[in-house]
Amino acid sequence: MTVGRKLLVGAIALSGLFAAIPAHADVKAGVDAWAKGDYARAVGEWRPLAIAGDADAQFNLAQAYKLGRGVPLDPGLAESWFRKAALQGHLQAGDNYGLALFQAGKKTDALPWLEKSVARGEPRTQLVLGTMLFNGDGVPRDFPRAYALMTRASASGLQSASQTLAQMDQYISPADREKGTALAQQYALQMTPAAPSRTTVGQAGERVSGRPANQAGGRVDVPASLPARDSTPTREPMPKPATPKPAPVKAVAAKPVPKPTPKPAPVPAPVPATVKATGKWRIQLGAFRDQGNAETQWSKVRGRLRGTQPFYTKAGSVTRLQAGGFASKAEATRACSAAGVPCVIVAP
Repeated sequence: MTVGRKLLVGAIALSGLFAAIPAHADVKAGVDAWAKGDYARAVGEWRPLAIAGDADAQFNLAQAYKLGRGVPLDPGLAESWFRKAALQGHLQAGDNYGLALFQAGKKTDALPWLEKSVARGEPRTQLVLGTMLFNGDGVPRDFPRAYALMTRASASGLQSASQTLAQMDQYISPADREKGTALAQQYALQMTPAAPSRTTVGQAGERVSGRPANQAGGRVDVPASLPARDSTPTREPMPKPATPKPAPVKAVAAKPVPKPTPKPAPVPAPVPATVKATGKWRIQLGAFRDQGNAETQWSKVRGRLRGTQPFYTKAGSVTRLQAGGFASKAEATRACSAAGVPCVIVAP
């Protein structure tokens, strides 16, 4: 084949590729449709552009699959589209890809993405990685760094991080706490969050953004349904809850001290096969902007918490999923261990 003919064939192939994209397809148009609740139209705008390689459209389409809006709920497809956008350098896609891998149990694959996200100061990934480091879950246990990351996530206003930080305080030694506090101050100086993208607020507070086809920039950023979720980050990040203004973190200078032997958290016994729902202690299994998501979460864990009663507690625009009926804190702790999802104990 001659060079001229090869060029002609290549040109025809490229023209066929661009012809496959509808003339009206536009990332920003999809964002506008999403903001109005027209999710099917939004997906129709993004899909051809995502297939053609537009990172913003790929990220938006991943969010649609993650939330089940305009398309069937499909975490696998959401993860795949997040990956495509993340590999193109889309920062928010990298954040959500790491969280999606973690939620799918792919902790080894998730770790490098979580580290990149944490280095930019993303609170959700600070929450997840901090919990992994505290528990030695897929990474070597590191109490000072776990405490530092959880302190930064809490300072950002992430409620589940504040709750987890309080739990850490029950087990961490004063020396490790002091080291972690000093390290948190270093992170506060080093971490520079990425510049905010152009966004619009969609239904139920989910944030999406994008750009017209002829403009640069624009990102879609819908908080991940983890967790910590708004749950204690322990297993999977959940939807970002309405967050109170956090108290400033008090700086404490680190002092050289001999490294103590970390006091491991006690291993709770398995939850009883049946719990009599008569006690006043509860456990919180997540916080969600849509009650439907809270009900879906309950359907996943109810088999592990037989005999308990679900409660859908409203807190502003957030619905907190709680299970009740525990007679004591010890019983609630065992239930948290058996739930298999991020969990926080709620006192009467």
